[in-house]
Amino acid sequence: MKPIGVAVIGAGFWGRNHARVFKELDCAELVAVCDINNEKAKSVAKQFGVKAYSNVGKMLKRSDIEAVSVCTWSTSLAREALRALKAGKHVLVEKPMAANSKQAETLIKTAESEKLHLTVGFLMRFIPGVQLTKSYIENRKIGDIVCATSKRVSQWPERIGDVGVVKDLAIHDIDIMRFFFGSEPIAVYAKAGRMKHERFEDYAHIMLTFDGDKTAFIESNWLTPYKTRTLVVTGSEAIIKLDYITQELIIENAKETVQPRIPWQEPLKLELQHFISCIEGKEKPLVTGEDGLKALLIAEAALKSSKTGRLIRLN
Repeated sequence: MKPIGVAVIGAGFWGRNHARVFKELDCAELVAVCDINNEKAKSVAKQFGVKAYSNVGKMLKRSDIEAVSVCTWSTSLAREALRALKAGKHVLVEKPMAANSKQAETLIKTAESEKLHLTVGFLMRFIPGVQLTKSYIENRKIGDIVCATSKRVSQWPERIGDVGVVKDLAIHDIDIMRFFFGSEPIAVYAKAGRMKHERFEDYAHIMLTFDGDKTAFIESNWLTPYKTRTLVVTGSEAIIKLDYITQELIIENAKETVQPRIPWQEPLKLELQHFISCIEGKEKPLVTGEDGLKALLIAEAALKSSKTGRLIRLN
């Protein structure tokens, strides 16, 4: 089968990574990179031997581009994704998908009307240990899931014109909690604030409650001097501990502690390969536009809870 022609919009850190992985995939052919900063676009395009653009509209006119990754600032993700969809391109838009849920809804409706594939860059779902944890939960190998706790903290400089830590970092774990619990939270309570960043919250503690008195706790910040990405899932018969960075997984029950041998794999490569397979009709999407919207709605509710000091009930 002929490789799918792809382009990347946004030539920053993540855009460069998307370009690199697409270049490595046999199922895809990277043909262009676009960024409003022409020098940045040229630098990435030169690295991977493709054409550089600073005008998205001009690039999207190319018929050999069937799909795009949108890796711009969070506040412009929806605008660029919408332009790509209206140009007839399949879209992978990085999290948080849009600046607000209304923009996300527009993307979903447009993709549906144009009969195009739309997915959101929830990279964590593609980590092998996350997939194994999901299977353990579904097969009740840890009994009934009781609660889950995540910690996603690291030091980060001030960002201008973007979003805060809830939509930037915590939204990953909001999506993972939905994925693991297999249902939507019924309420959210959160505390967030600013210590070093002037415009947006740089720390957040979020509690999600699910049916059956099940609970998820999420801690995120841009303050901690070293990077930590961990997850603990507590079941009635066992506990699973996952390090997102090393991908090491530990399963503990009353009799033993087990550490399965899981070969390390690059989540971004798995994600983009899956994106292409979905376009080709070989796989069903692991992450949909609806998943992006629901995570964004929960993030917005968390920010509202923090601002009002109240528990926010979700529909």
